[in-house]
Amino acid sequence: MMKVCKHCGDEFDFKSQRKRRVGGYINECPDCVEENGGDPAPVVRGFVTGDGKMACMQILKFRNRDDAEQYNRNWNNNSGWANRRTGSMNDVYFEKLGENIGNSNHKGKQ
Repeated sequence: MMKVCKHCGDEFDFKSQRKRRVGGYINECPDCVEENGGDPAPVVRGFVTGDGKMACMQILKFRNRDDAEQYNRNWNNNSGWANRRTGSMNDVYFEKLGENIGNSNHKGKQ
């Protein structure tokens, strides 16, 4: 799929591997993203906290894809039954955009 860059007017494939690697907004070509200092679009991910029977969903914003992947690896290592407790989620900078909190004292009755 081709898009037109909002900066230079060139057409580019926004699904190409290079575009995915450099990031940026969907209407910016990879060349303009790299020229402008690589100001990428924010990386937003959702994580389930596993808080009791009613899980809480948190939506977090990271500075870049590497931070998001590191947080994801740390989260997977530290959650679940076979956790290894290696690495801290506090080592990665993120901002909480929102959360959906369930009733932590929920007994399964409606």
